[in-house]
Order: sequence, then C-alpha cells, then structure tokens
Amino acid sequence: MPNSYLAKNTYQYFNRELSWLSFNRRVLEQAQSEDYPLLERMKFLAFVSSNLDEFFEIRVAGVIQQIKSGMIERGPDGLDSRQLLAKINSYVKRILNDHNECWKNTLIPKLDAAGILFLNYKELNAREKEWVARYFKEHVFPVLTPLAIDPAHPFPKLTNKALYIIASLKQKNKKKQEPKMAIIPVPRILPRVVKIEVVRRDKAEVYIFLNDIIEHFINTLFPGYTVKSAVPFRITRNSDLYFDEEEVSNLISSIEAELVKREQGAAVRLEISKGFDTKLMSEFLNALDLTKNSVYETDGPINPLRLMGVYDLIERPDLKFKAHTPKIPSGYEFPELIFENIAKKDLLLHQPYDSFIPFIDFVKQASEDPNVFAIKQTLYRTSGDSPVIEALKEASRNGKQVTVIVEIKARFDEANNINWAKQLEDVGVHVVYGIVGLKTHCKTCMVVRREGKKLKRYVHLGTGNYNPKTAKLYTDLSLFTANPSITEEVAALFNTLTGYAHTPNFKKLLIAPFNLHDQIQKFILRETRNAKSGLPARIILQVNSLVDKATIDNLYKASQAGVKIDLIVRGICNLVPNVKGVSETIRVRSILGRFLEHSRIYYFENSSQSDYLLYAGSADAMPRNFFKRIECVFPIEDLDNRKRILAILNTYLKDNANVSTLRSNGIYYKTDNSKKQAIRFSAQEHFIEASKLETPLKFKSRK
Repeated sequence: MPNSYLAKNTYQYFNRELSWLSFNRRVLEQAQSEDYPLLERMKFLAFVSSNLDEFFEIRVAGVIQQIKSGMIERGPDGLDSRQLLAKINSYVKRILNDHNECWKNTLIPKLDAAGILFLNYKELNAREKEWVARYFKEHVFPVLTPLAIDPAHPFPKLTNKALYIIASLKQKNKKKQEPKMAIIPVPRILPRVVKIEVVRRDKAEVYIFLNDIIEHFINTLFPGYTVKSAVPFRITRNSDLYFDEEEVSNLISSIEAELVKREQGAAVRLEISKGFDTKLMSEFLNALDLTKNSVYETDGPINPLRLMGVYDLIERPDLKFKAHTPKIPSGYEFPELIFENIAKKDLLLHQPYDSFIPFIDFVKQASEDPNVFAIKQTLYRTSGDSPVIEALKEASRNGKQVTVIVEIKARFDEANNINWAKQLEDVGVHVVYGIVGLKTHCKTCMVVRREGKKLKRYVHLGTGNYNPKTAKLYTDLSLFTANPSITEEVAALFNTLTGYAHTPNFKKLLIAPFNLHDQIQKFILRETRNAKSGLPARIILQVNSLVDKATIDNLYKASQAGVKIDLIVRGICNLVPNVKGVSETIRVRSILGRFLEHSRIYYFENSSQSDYLLYAGSADAMPRNFFKRIECVFPIEDLDNRKRILAILNTYLKDNANVSTLRSNGIYYKTDNSKKQAIRFSAQEHFIEASKLETPLKFKSRK
C-alpha cells in the first residue's frame, strides 16, 4: 500500500523528519515484498529497526531539545516542534505495528515452512527445553546481576540501546505489600538470538530469543519472591555529541569524553514488550524522565536488528539473493600495471557491479612501488579489518610520506576512527583531523609518483566510503584519473585540508563549502534561462537526500520555465513535485532494491545533448553537505565514461520494479506491474547481468 507519512498541507515543502519516516516505510515494504528471498526480507526488517534507532538518537532528540528550550518555531513545512513530535510519535507507532505484523504473521510462518523456527520456551519439545535449561545454567545465569530498586538501591543508570528485563515482584506471604521493581541487565557479550543445538527429525533449525530464556527462568534470580511480570525493554538516548571545536585544546580527548557521556544522554524513547505491571509503569517513566508518548510497546522482538546475526548463521543460499561477484575491469587484473593503465585512460567503476579491488590494488601498489613518494587520503568510514588501513601503514613503514585526513566526528564511527588514527600515527603516518567546524566527507586519494625526471599525480575520487564491505552492498561511482587539470586541484584540496586556505580557487572541482553550492545553483539557473530561450534544457539529479531550500526553490523556478527535471532521491525529499504552476515538470523517484543506492550524480543538459555537464561526488543536496562539510564533486570528462554514466541514469529512469514515485500529496506510489503489457524492469538486476558481459577497455593516450 502507498504510504502518506509526509505532511499534507498547502506549503511548498515536505517536512524533513516525516519524509525520512516515509523512506523507512519504503524499507519496510521491502520486507513485506514477495519479490525478495525470505531471509533477505528478514534482513530488511532489521534495517528498519537500525534506521529508527539513529532517527531517535539524533533527529527526535533534537526536536525534544527544541521543545524543552522553548524554541517552538515553525519549519518551512508549517509544523512547529510540538506538532512535529506528535506526528512522529503517531507515524512511528504505525510503522512498528506494521513491522510486528510482518514479523509475526508473515515472516515467521514462512520461515517455519522453510524449516527455520523461532519459538518461545513453551513451544519447545522436551529435549530442547532440557538443552535450554542447561544453557541458562551454564552460560546465562552466572553473568546475570539482578538490580533491586528501593531506598538502598537507587534507580540504575541504563545504557543506551542495551537490553534489560524489568520485573514486578511480590514477597511471598505478604499479599498486601505493594509490588517491587527490579531490573536485570542482559550482558552484551551474550547472543540475543540463540540457536538450540538439538537435531530434530525434520532437520529444522530452532532459534529462541535470549530474553525469552531469561524470562522463563527469572524466578531463580529472586528466591522468596513471586515474579508477577517480567518483560524486556531498552532505552534510546540522545546520542549527539556536544563540544566546541574552537574552544577545546585536544579534539580526540574531547570526543572520547563525549562518547562516554553519549551512553547516558537524555532518554528519548522506551521500547518495551507488552505485559508489564501497569501499577509500576508511572514510577518507571518518572525514573526515566519520559512521558507516555515516548513509550513504544511491542509484542514483537525488542531490537530486531539482532536478526542480522541470524541471517549470517543460517546457511540457506536458496533463501538469500544469488551470490554476485563484482567484476574486475579488463586490463586491471594485474595490480602492477595499475598506474600505467590509469595514465592511458580514466577508469570509471560502478560498484558493486564493478569490484572495489582496483582501489585496494591502487593503495597497495603505491605502498610498495619504490617510485611512489607520497600518498594522501581522506577516511570517513571504513571496515574493521580494512586492507586500506594496512596498506597505508605499510607505505609509511616503507618510507613513503603518508598523510591521512581522518574524520573523527563521523557519527557513530567516532571510536573506530580514533582507533585508526592512533594506529596510523604509531607507524609514522601524518594524521590530520581536517578543518575546524567542518566534517571531511569527501572521498579522495592521491598518489605522487616519480616517472623519469618528473613527479606525476594519480587520483581516485568517489561517491562512497573507502570500505570494502559496504562496497559490496552500496551502489557508488569511482573515478581514477591522471588528468593534470583534475589532479592539480586535488592536490590543492589536500593542502586546504592540512594547511591554511580560507579561499582556495577551484575551477574544475566543486568543493564544499567553497564553490559547490553556488555552482549547482548557477547550473540550475542556466537551464532555466535556456528553457526560456527555447534551447534544450533538462536536469537529472541522483542523490540520497534533497533538503536544501535554495536548491529546491531554483528547481521550482526551472520547472516553471519548462525544464524537464528527473530527481532520483533515495531518502529524504523536501521538494513537492507535480504542483500546478510550481513544479509541474518535476518527477521524483525513489529506488530501493537489493543494494543501497548511494551514488550522487548531477546532470545538466547545457543546451546541448553532446556538451552536457556531468558531475559525480560525495555531496547530497543538503545544507550540511553544502556548508558544514568538505565535499568533492568532480566532473566526468572522458567521453566513454560520460556515455556510461548517462546510460546508468537512463537505466534508473526506466526502472519499474524497485521504484516508488512521489506525488504532490506526499504519497509514494509503487509502479503497478500487474497489467499484462507491463514488463518488469529492475535497474539493479540489469546492472548485475551487464557486469557478467566482458567489455574490454580501450586504452587511449591522453592528448
């Protein structure tokens, strides 16, 4: 069914937070879809939970702070903070209701039929109950610490997103005594979903949630008491970090201190299973400083994100997507030739259809090549066992000058990035933390190599993070080039990041916060003028989010001039399309599929179908990307690469399998493929099949 979580009003902008909820609703629809394998649907269900966690930790926490501070202002959509919070609470509860319905009444029965059983204790057979009892005694009971709550035991400090069980107790033989409350922290070291190691005759796999085990045996923790009720819960807290970069003397130590505080930020949400003692609920909420509106009761699992671990445990290829092996482009199978190949021709990669390995080879070869003098790279997020980090360390050990700009303010990756920074510094890498007041979000890497009597620069620019794991899950674009007009400006960008440069001059690259926003507006307004002059005019933007008001207003002006505008916006979209006299020529599409659409592409026809402007990069159309981050959007100049990206955009515009179209009423409508003449076409499936076809690269000397 279509969803209408956007604010329906007379304003020309949708609300950002409600638009995000609409996006998460579309993620839930992937779990509900019969088009996906069963375990992939379970995985999408977990994504919904993970997305909501961050939404509450940052966005909802911010709205609550506005209300508490008395800043009751109306946004561009007309909603004030109190109205917005009420709508958020209502819409989230609807999402959670559908989420639980999908799990209980759709996925569990289908998993059961496939021989994967999620059972509670009462549903187990005798041998399984015996196994669970032994498991509790040997692995769970020894690490549990029940916490009484009375004058001698004050209410405990509850950690953000940790699992707890709250129990209502009555002392035996004291019927008139009021019930007491106790809390049992569930140690994070214990798996939240337990596989029961008992072989059934039908070979079915049996899983049970850890909290169900603890609830069944909870009486053993409170001898002399009767447990009236026991239910799992967890708290979500405000997790934004607060520090003034210009005032702190040591950024790393300040962030490390804030990370400790994050676990005890103000509570913004209580998730709790149904069945808790109603007499104690008010006392419980008072202790948490929460209202009833912040309570989200569920009869499904607490934190379904834990189902991701089950996905990895279950070896059932028939219930998962068919394995896809990313392609290594012809000519790049031999890492030792990578610089020679890039020198001949720009290389464009479209991940995950193309492999991330050429970039790993790029850094590894640079670390080993005696002709390489220097490596400079930005790091925003990467994986725990990153070969990129190891290659940079090795380069430093080999005497290269290695400079890495590590963004230690990358939300929820702060601790990881501080760890990488310290490891890199330990082996002599020059680690820089960017520019005060700005996050370094651009994806850039430069290698300086001696060739003959000259130094030559080789550059990689991308739309996604240097993370080998997400490179298999996210769609992104990567460009390798030795084009001097690009590499010189990348060198200037690195000098800006490591030195002092308040007004750097970039002509080819669009760099936030210096020239990106202004140039994007100029490109849109040029299309507007071209349309008014009767010249060809078209705009295609593919971004994760479209929020920036100036960009939206200029797109409205372009539409009113007759510019055809196609917006491929995966997530948040504040622009209202298809409004008569405002945005009639604007079409907004959201594509959600097997892979997370992550590329950012900017196309402007520029009055000519052959001389169009084409850019890719790290920036979404949001104020934070334009003004509060270092972003790099780079031109695509090689003719073959231009044709390829234009073909990619047109392929997305033909998608009718994974696309939802946004209407002016705020509802995203799925394409109806039920008609006989409708041929289902998935852009992602098309790219997978195309990647299996060998298309040798034509290396050409640069003029």
